[in-house]
Amino acid sequence: MTRPSTLPRAVCGTALALCLCSGASAQEPTTASTPVTDAPRALVLPTHQATTQEPTPRASVWHDLFAGTASDARRLPSKQTLGWLAIGAVAVAGTRPADSHVGRSLSSAATLEEPLEPGAVIGSTPLQLGLSAATYAVGRAAGWPRMTAVAADLFRAELLAQGLTMGMKESVRRRRPEGSGFAFPSGHTTVSFASATVLQQHLGWRMGAPAYALATYVALSRVQMQRHYLSDVAFGAALGIAAGRTVTLGREKRMHLSPMAANGGGGVQFTWVGKP
Repeated sequence: MTRPSTLPRAVCGTALALCLCSGASAQEPTTASTPVTDAPRALVLPTHQATTQEPTPRASVWHDLFAGTASDARRLPSKQTLGWLAIGAVAVAGTRPADSHVGRSLSSAATLEEPLEPGAVIGSTPLQLGLSAATYAVGRAAGWPRMTAVAADLFRAELLAQGLTMGMKESVRRRRPEGSGFAFPSGHTTVSFASATVLQQHLGWRMGAPAYALATYVALSRVQMQRHYLSDVAFGAALGIAAGRTVTLGREKRMHLSPMAANGGGGVQFTWVGKP
């Protein structure tokens, strides 16, 4: 009878004997006079278990910032975009009769000139693209995937918004209130609302609300400086939202914005979809 203290050793010895016997039974039968010289074979794991999986390489900077914009442009023709352009057209129809009056009122208000002056810089495409690119570089270098994703979408949305603005300006060729260049739609407004939409889609309304407020500030500054009419910035806002939502298609969000048609006009529908 085996003592309790030697029971583990006995179990191990029995298991080893069973393994050796099973290995020997797999060999061809040998005579009693022939010595067994084969050593026990080492256990070899399958290749897919013995090696570690290679990490998935990160997308290149070119793909994140530029090649992705081509995919965004292909997704642009959609019911969602058509809806926002329809909202923009309704806004133009409603604000165009007041273009001259609102422009004169804002431009003649001397108290608004200095507070609204920074809007020309804040909403400029070079500044917004530069800030987005710098944020992307920091996120990529630090290994922060969320920052990298948000910055890449900002950059692409701003590129798409600027491209749409330039195309429409050359097509419509509406002169600015002060007489230089083309006015419709406002590029500052389109890019600013595109950026605000990306932030809202990624980060929710806690960040989206102040971003839209800043975009509205930029739009008012363009009217006050007589660079655009009210209808220019109204359509630019709708165009920017369409561009931002196209780039962030499928992103998590707290509240869903969608254009809504109604008798005699249109509007914006807000739908709560829960936390991301």
